[in-house]
Order: sequence, then structure tokens, then C-alpha cells
Amino acid sequence: MSDRFYSCEEIKTKIRSLKKLEKKIRFPDLHDSEISKTVRRLVWDEFFDLGKEYKGKAKYSIYNLAAMTREGIREVIDEYFFHVYYRYYKENGIIGVQLYDPDILSGLGLPIDADSKAIKKKFRELAKKYHPDTGGDSKKFIELMEAYKKLTDNT
Repeated sequence: MSDRFYSCEEIKTKIRSLKKLEKKIRFPDLHDSEISKTVRRLVWDEFFDLGKEYKGKAKYSIYNLAAMTREGIREVIDEYFFHVYYRYYKENGIIGVQLYDPDILSGLGLPIDADSKAIKKKFRELAKKYHPDTGGDSKKFIELMEAYKKLTDNT
């Protein structure tokens, strides 16, 4: 295999270490047994499925990751940590003005580090596309309006 890719075992080791790190970041005072009793879900569970059979619940399976270059995996890890810290800040009530919900941003086709100008520009572009007066999909327009409202309520 090329040195541009990781083996499945290397990926599993790296990804499992991310789970441990998330627990340390989000739950520094809890032991593993106490974390499992909390109702909070790990971002890791939403992102990664390392099982032989992909269940479809996670964003990335071991097979998706194995097909990625090292750079692609770095981007996935960056996205993962953005979500981890977003969740941490949200749970602790320290969301900043410049931090937007990464799920909403990705739903709009924006990068996780998008700023308010990029959000406004994308909103206008999609509003023109989906507005019912211009022959667009009214359901998608309503979803767009709700997403934009959620993003702008943070400011």
C-alpha cells in the first residue's frame, strides 16, 4: 500500500485514540464507567464506525477512511475536533459569536470554519434558488430560513 494511505489497523488505532481524547476534553472529571452512565453521547459515535459491517449511523466507516489519503483523514479529524469543541462549548455555555453549529453549516454546503460573510452570501444564493416566487422548492426555502435563523440567533 502506498505511503499516502493508512492501513486499516493504523486507522483503528488513531481513531480509537480520538475517542479517549474526546472523553478527556469533554468529561475531565469523570471516569469511563461514569461517562457511559451519562445521557450525553460522544461525537465519536456520530462520526466513526470501525466495525466490519457498517451500520449507517456514523458519518465515516472504516472503509471510507481506508480509501482516504492521509490528508483526507487529517481533514476528517479536523472536522471531528471542531464538532467536539463545539459540543463542549455548548454544554458549558461558552459558545462564542464566531462559532456556528457545524451541522447547519455542512447542511448549507459551507465549511465548518465559515464566517458571517460566507454564511450571508450562501444564504442569499440559496434563497434565490429556493424562493417560491422564482419557481423554487418552498419546503427547502423554509428549511433554509430555519437554518439561517438558528445561525444568526447565535450572534
